[in-house]
Amino acid sequence: MRYSIDPNIRVGAYICIPYNPEAPKPYSRWTLKGLYDLKNEVLVAEEFWDFLGGTGTYNQLLDIFEQTGIELRNEIDKKLLGF
Repeated sequence: MRYSIDPNIRVGAYICIPYNPEAPKPYSRWTLKGLYDLKNEVLVAEEFWDFLGGTGTYNQLLDIFEQTGIELRNEIDKKLLGF
């Protein structure tokens, strides 16, 4: 849609994975290998969030999640006991 408004705009399509369950190792899910250009078509974790919000966004999100977890730990633990 953006391209239809301005044909001179640079438009790209990416596979985005917001979380890397293999961190701190690089994401290496075998199903992506050979299907995509991993360096140019796939954004994982920090690459994805920093692409959306600018450099440092991923680390800011981690800090927010950590602080929230600390503040709500008792409530989270109580909820988890119900499972």
